[in-house]
Amino acid sequence: MYTLPILVFVVVLLLSGIRIAQEYQRAVVFRLGRFQGIKGPGIYWLIPLIESQQKVDMRTRTVDLEQQETITKDSVTIKVNAVLWFKIVNPEDAIIKVANYNMAVYQFSVTALRNIIGQHSLDEVLRERESINTTLQKIVDSSTEPWGIKIEMVEMKDVEIPEGMQRAMAREAEAIREKRARIVKAEAELEASIKLTQGAKEMESSPYSLELRRMQMLSEIGIDNNTTTIIMMPAEFSNAAKSFTEMVGKRKD
Repeated sequence: MYTLPILVFVVVLLLSGIRIAQEYQRAVVFRLGRFQGIKGPGIYWLIPLIESQQKVDMRTRTVDLEQQETITKDSVTIKVNAVLWFKIVNPEDAIIKVANYNMAVYQFSVTALRNIIGQHSLDEVLRERESINTTLQKIVDSSTEPWGIKIEMVEMKDVEIPEGMQRAMAREAEAIREKRARIVKAEAELEASIKLTQGAKEMESSPYSLELRRMQMLSEIGIDNNTTTIIMMPAEFSNAAKSFTEMVGKRKD
């Protein structure tokens, strides 16, 4: 008479122990409060009333580190925020060794971010973001490894600089650009003076080349039709031209 109810009770009890974990989940199983093992993914069975579980998501998670106001090594107050990616590689440690791994990772990352910014000057923070990100990732990863957590990547998003410092940096950048422009101009003038000196030496050794250059300049000046040009010819040049003309005439005769 009691066989059927007992059988139904046993069947229901056995079915109540069936559990299912998704592909990205793992179940940390405890038996009477003691760690028993890791189960999943897929279907598995727990002893009803004896065993309990805590499921852990094994996928990569994104943590947005809120904007932090901190002081750089050269005593400049800046605001910086970052993004952190992590995942659980050991579900047992993540559940047993830390009460709330999400909060623990967040708080430690924020503290490490403030500390590492304080070890660098403002110029280093702006120029060496990649190096700072790598260093921050290694620091946080080494501290969270006992919790069964792997820090995959850390990236600083924005660095907010005080308005007064921005104006000072803009003036500095403008001064650097002006300095470069003056250097380039001075180098061009130096090169031009060298070329002119070389040209002057060549003309000094050949007076005719000097006169030809003078005539070329006069022709350039007289490009405009409204320009009237008066040419003063040196006597030597006239005598040389006359001698050249007479020599050509004799050859024709």
